[in-house]
Amino acid sequence: MIDHEKIEQAVRLLLEGIGEDVSREGLKDTPERIARMYEEIYGGMEEDAGTHLAKTFSVDSSEMVIERDITFYSTCEHHLLPFYGKAHIAYIPDGKVVGLSKLARTVEVFARRLQLQEQLTGQIADALMEHMQPKGALVMIEAEHMCMTMRGIKKPGSQTVTLARRGVFEEDPALEERFFRMLGR
Repeated sequence: MIDHEKIEQAVRLLLEGIGEDVSREGLKDTPERIARMYEEIYGGMEEDAGTHLAKTFSVDSSEMVIERDITFYSTCEHHLLPFYGKAHIAYIPDGKVVGLSKLARTVEVFARRLQLQEQLTGQIADALMEHMQPKGALVMIEAEHMCMTMRGIKKPGSQTVTLARRGVFEEDPALEERFFRMLGR
């Protein structure tokens, strides 16, 4: 649970630490604004992806379902800087599918936490396997990391790509190839 008071204290200390005057007009309400913002951008810490993936619909088909270009924003746990990009999800149903918006909501649950991209990719794939029991799931994330673009090596536009394969996607390389063709990659 987000502790507004602790966040506000920490922001005041941070501002003082970089040499700012926390009483000046532009910064006076900043600690409170940051605390409210953190409640929003780290709201996934309190959420369970299973609640979004619980409502399924029966289907006879076992053809690949792909939801691509799901925009997300997350925060790198190493530097507390944003990383953002697109998630692409595929799964092979085993008698049931989930509403497409639920895939995007699942991405949000895990993205709205302090994260590593590699971990985020795996968490989404694992949640699909656990809560939907498909024949297989594949998650690919392409993201730009502010810790690489605004500091350090300073290489704007560079993309980190991660992939998590579960079930039949691990066993059948042709399915992965089909996924990439359908993405236009």
